[in-house]
Amino acid sequence: MQIEYSKNFIKTFKKSPQKIKESFKDRLRIFINNPHNQILNNHRLSGKLENYRSINISGNWRAIFKEIKDKNSVYFIVVGTHSQLYS
Repeated sequence: MQIEYSKNFIKTFKKSPQKIKESFKDRLRIFINNPHNQILNNHRLSGKLENYRSINISGNWRAIFKEIKDKNSVYFIVVGTHSQLYS
């Protein structure tokens, strides 16, 4: 599986607290081994984000991504708190 990041993801990731950066790296390792591990709460989004999915990073933090099946890759769009992403 190939992992790619949008410019927006990189920007928001750099601004995230260090604890969240470390948590994302840990969750990414889990995601690569098993994208549907229960701890990730990998789920499809609805509404204007209906073509995207989300995983839990920690407590209130999420990472939104899109699966690109024909390339066997995942494209992370943004990382942030639940209220930052869904309001």
